[in-house]
Amino acid sequence: MTGTAQQVAPAPQARAEKRRTIVGIGAGNAMEWFDWNVYATFSTFFAVQFFTGGDQATSLLKTLAVFAVGFVARPFGGFLFGALADRRGRKVSMAVCVATAAVGSLVIGLTPTQATIGVGAPVVLVLARLAQGLAHGGELPAAQTYLAEMAPRERRGLWSSLIYFSGTAGVLAGTVLGAVLTGLLSTADMAAYGWRIPFVVGGLFGLYALVMRLRMRETETYTASAAEPRSSADPQPHLVRQILAHPKALARVVFLTSGMTVVYYVWSVAAPAYAINTRGVDPSASLWAGAAALVVFMVMLPLWGALSDRIGRRRTLLIPGAILVVLVYPLDAMIHDGWSQFAAMAIALALISAGSAVGPALYAELFPTGIRAAGLGVPYSLSVALFGGTAPYLQELFAGLGHPGWFLGYTTVLLLVSGVTVLLLPETRGADLATAGTR
Repeated sequence: MTGTAQQVAPAPQARAEKRRTIVGIGAGNAMEWFDWNVYATFSTFFAVQFFTGGDQATSLLKTLAVFAVGFVARPFGGFLFGALADRRGRKVSMAVCVATAAVGSLVIGLTPTQATIGVGAPVVLVLARLAQGLAHGGELPAAQTYLAEMAPRERRGLWSSLIYFSGTAGVLAGTVLGAVLTGLLSTADMAAYGWRIPFVVGGLFGLYALVMRLRMRETETYTASAAEPRSSADPQPHLVRQILAHPKALARVVFLTSGMTVVYYVWSVAAPAYAINTRGVDPSASLWAGAAALVVFMVMLPLWGALSDRIGRRRTLLIPGAILVVLVYPLDAMIHDGWSQFAAMAIALALISAGSAVGPALYAELFPTGIRAAGLGVPYSLSVALFGGTAPYLQELFAGLGHPGWFLGYTTVLLLVSGVTVLLLPETRGADLATAGTR
């Protein structure tokens, strides 16, 4: 039995199941992305609270280095929570992920500053960020896998766009909260206590998301696979060996993610901080511009997802990717005030949203059920850690050295790598996930 619950359940039950899926995935994913990204959004305000003894620029670079450190944990989280999802179920993994992320956020929001506890402050910050890295590394593959397996085959691209739609809603909430706080509080108050508010709010919202996820049911694709009888002479293969048996799929995930994750983190997360610190844009105007551009991103996601269900994953990725390569330098040059920042971010994010919408469905279609979460989680998290996690730091570093073009060239090369990978991909639209990745 490989059909999804939506296809066999009575209409009222199917609608209720759909609501639980959307709310459970959406609320948890939004919370995790909120917690993960408010760190970069508010880094300019709390940097000197954890790293004293230097100027603002030095403290900010150290704080962004911790942002990158959080990504170090993501591949481990991808394997740990991916293995949990593949061995004990997608629902269990997602519940543990959201709880871990919420605790990490609360710890950051409540940790005393370096002036109070000395070196303990940055140490606790690093540990909390590592916990968030583990959780976020497991969240995306588990949630992407769950949603792809619950979706009707012919609408999997549209359904999978919920991952980045809900995640961006979390990022947007953090950006709007930042804009509101910077408008209400002075810079001194933001540095003193205002930056703590989003971390505490995110941690508390995690409790609601945890409850919603515990109400969800397991996917039928996973349940059917786990129920397949195994004899004592044919035990379940070791997970690592199973993953390594699919080197082509692993490489595709790494190369596809490399370019997309850099431009995503640059334009959806770090752009306001970059505009404020490097281009001198007013903080409140910059954050509002970022929030408005994220709305454009969210609007485009389901459109790209639905288009991929009609014309295929490859064609949906190739055209916006090629345009983005051409516009890397012009878009960066546009930023000089809030309005121009919005225009640049809106154009970039409208194009980036194609990969964000299609990616979850495409990745799920590359792996078999038994290793779908871990097989995706490890290479995806590794690529995000290597390229996405370091992107804000490298952007600020090269700008500080007076060579911002170096980072733009680096971004262009990685986008070309992702583009060539798309060209070499098989078309996976409408694949049966019960047999996907087995050939």
